[in-house]
Amino acid sequence: MAEDAPRRQPTLDEVAERAGVSRSVASRALNHAPHVSRAKREAVERAVRQLRYVPNPTARALATRQTGAAALVVSGEDPSIFADPFFAQVIVGASAALEEADLYLMLCLAATDRGRKRVEELLRSKGADGVMLMALRENDPLTRMADEAQMPVVFGGRPVGSTPRWYVDVDNVGGAREATEYLIARGSRSVAAICGRLDTEAGRARYRGYRDAMLGAGLEPFPPWEGDFTEPSGAAVMAALLVDHPGVEGVFAANDNMAAGALRTLRAAGRRVPEDVAVVGFDDLAVAQVTDPPLTTIHQPIEALGRETARMLVSLVNGQDRTPLILPTRLVVRSSA
Repeated sequence: MAEDAPRRQPTLDEVAERAGVSRSVASRALNHAPHVSRAKREAVERAVRQLRYVPNPTARALATRQTGAAALVVSGEDPSIFADPFFAQVIVGASAALEEADLYLMLCLAATDRGRKRVEELLRSKGADGVMLMALRENDPLTRMADEAQMPVVFGGRPVGSTPRWYVDVDNVGGAREATEYLIARGSRSVAAICGRLDTEAGRARYRGYRDAMLGAGLEPFPPWEGDFTEPSGAAVMAALLVDHPGVEGVFAANDNMAAGALRTLRAAGRRVPEDVAVVGFDDLAVAQVTDPPLTTIHQPIEALGRETARMLVSLVNGQDRTPLILPTRLVVRSSA
């Protein structure tokens, strides 16, 4: 009688599937790591008994080095940036995705030397299972740190001048082009762009989209009028625009905060919106619905940006490669245009 073939050993992935948890949760449960709920830990233990799973010693040694946390690093100085409506939505999306994987979210600022040193130490000491980077500026030291990191790093928005291996971004060029084309189609011929910071990829990409639309319609694009993505900068730039170009008929602002500032300046100057000057923003934040008049804008899926960035990071932590992802935008028409 032929001997029975050796029984194949079950894998950690099969244990995770049987337990109804992610691979990283199963790994941490087996290694008695923190941040695993009692219910999930018991489900993993039950799956181990049912499948007769025997952990690989090498894999166990590697798994015990997991921290159960992921870091969201923003290249900013003011802690209140995390309360900004944009970043607040990013955090909601990222937190939801990390919670599904039983990973805690750490928030870090890294625009000062002290902040960058803390992040560099985090990357060097593997104080997190992975890192998400956002709001990087041109020649930002964080880009170099990410290249040298011995852990997965995912960019939420591409950095200026480089294309990282892993990133999630929105269609900044396409959204800005659609906004400008809409202004042109409704009759505006003299259309200006209030840009965001031009040392950021979002600021540059949105100006490129504006410029492409103007040239495509046979119109002369304005040079970039640069703001810093805040409402006061939008108001100040709009005031300067009215001095130099009193006949401007349309304005594309690279985010809703600057568009809100532009609307305030136009109202103070006695310009009717949209009859005299039509205005379109970018983001579709809550402020777009309460400006006077309500703001036509480009909707970008901000919460999804945070969620998909975190999901990509979780995949990499679990040993699964991912390709870059570009999220779509769409025009939302309100009274300002």
